Amino acid sequence: MPTFSALTTLSTKESAEALAVAMENFLPEPTGIGCFEIEDGSGRYEVGVYFEEEPNEVELALMAAIYGAKPFAVSEVPETDWVAHVRRELQPVEAGRFFVYGSHDADKVPEGCVPLLIEAAMAFGTGHHGTTKGCLMALDRLDRAGFRGKRVADIGCGTAVLAMAAAAIWPDPVIASDIDPVAVDVAAANVAANRLTGRVDCVEAVGFGHPDLKARAPYDLIFANILKGPLIDLAPDMARFTAPKGHVILSGILNSQADEVVSVYTKAGFRQLSRDEIGEWTTLVLLRDQ
Repeated sequence: MPTFSALTTLSTKESAEALAVAMENFLPEPTGIGCFEIEDGSGRYEVGVYFEEEPNEVELALMAAIYGAKPFAVSEVPETDWVAHVRRELQPVEAGRFFVYGSHDADKVPEGCVPLLIEAAMAFGTGHHGTTKGCLMALDRLDRAGFRGKRVADIGCGTAVLAMAAAAIWPDPVIASDIDPVAVDVAAANVAANRLTGRVDCVEAVGFGHPDLKARAPYDLIFANILKGPLIDLAPDMARFTAPKGHVILSGILNSQADEVVSVYTKAGFRQLSRDEIGEWTTLVLLRDQ
């Protein structure tokens, strides 16, 4: 059965979220709706809607006009075995001592590495993206310099690969959180697959808004691999929940956005220790001086 996609862009988060909510009542009923910031520095947002039946383009145009969106671009999505496709495309990734792989590459795990199993069906956050790889490399570098994380949090954890990496090299438990309940389930499944149950706790939360996150603070290391906007919004809470002389590893930042993020975090009491670029993405390691 074919699938149809309808994509549009908007200039503000509020209008994009409002359109996404309104599309829930559209007919034919959508099988999925997504709303996210476009990662090109433009500040624009995309709304994507998916259908099993071809939607009426006149009605879509009306919805776009009501919410100030660009006209929807409708296309038929060919049937694809995405898991098989991802398995073909994704090769194991080495980031410092960490080796991120899918079960189909289990025979390629080298001796002496820290293996992290992430299945191909859960591709976001496998280590192939420059942001995740940059965070793993920053973690490896901190550890080799003698830093040991005793209280570690992974905010916006996705697959929980960063939380699992910390739990794999240090003895103390790690907490991982995500705003998306599906991501939390994925994270918990990955934790179990890597035999880290009891070492990484996964919770659903916006920012630090969960009792368990607050109870374990202050942290001596916090990962936040999200996007520039949420990172800037989180800066006051990052300062509040990071221990003095604690570290944060931030990514999801385009190279052109890094100076702005550093400026905001400097005002919040952090000092930049390192900045790494992988492709178009920057990873920052900051120290809380106060």
